[in-house]
Amino acid sequence: MAKLILQIFTISIFLSLVAFPATGEEDTYIFGKSINKKTTRLKKEKFSHFRFYWHDIVSGSKPTSMMIIPPSKNTTTGFGQMNMIDNTLTLGPELSSKIVGRAQGFYGAASLNDVGLMMIMNFAFIEGKYNGSTFSILGRNPVFEKVREMAVIGGSGLFRFARGYVEVSTHSWDFKTGDATVQYDAYVLHY
Repeated sequence: MAKLILQIFTISIFLSLVAFPATGEEDTYIFGKSINKKTTRLKKEKFSHFRFYWHDIVSGSKPTSMMIIPPSKNTTTGFGQMNMIDNTLTLGPELSSKIVGRAQGFYGAASLNDVGLMMIMNFAFIEGKYNGSTFSILGRNPVFEKVREMAVIGGSGLFRFARGYVEVSTHSWDFKTGDATVQYDAYVLHY
């Protein structure tokens, strides 16, 4: 009987060593923990205003906005249509103006009752100290309202931990081609 108890004890110790190694490996995988903000190298938070123009080109041989899902049938609002975009962001309203970045993402007609778009975009900047930095937009854009507002929900690079909002107003829209130029005023808290 003592021999059986010794064998069970030896096996249980062996199994516990295999299941719970003494290397502390279980501490290597931590789902979440508090950290000291100073260790992240974040600088002082800033509040910045950016103005640029978003060019949605759906016509011609090199469109920057392409329909990837057509609208549902029997809709007057285009409900269900979705476009993927890689739109130019410029300093001025002319397409020939200095390029400061790209708007990459998609928008879809999300309203049955009016022309309201759900927009999800990353603004990827290529100009000056913001080169390589991005911030992200998410929100509803009721396109026929004079001024619309959408949320800034994050960012990368100099826009790490970004939050804020954009005010959007249509600068021009060509009814024949569907091409549009839209003014964006972004108000962003960032590091």
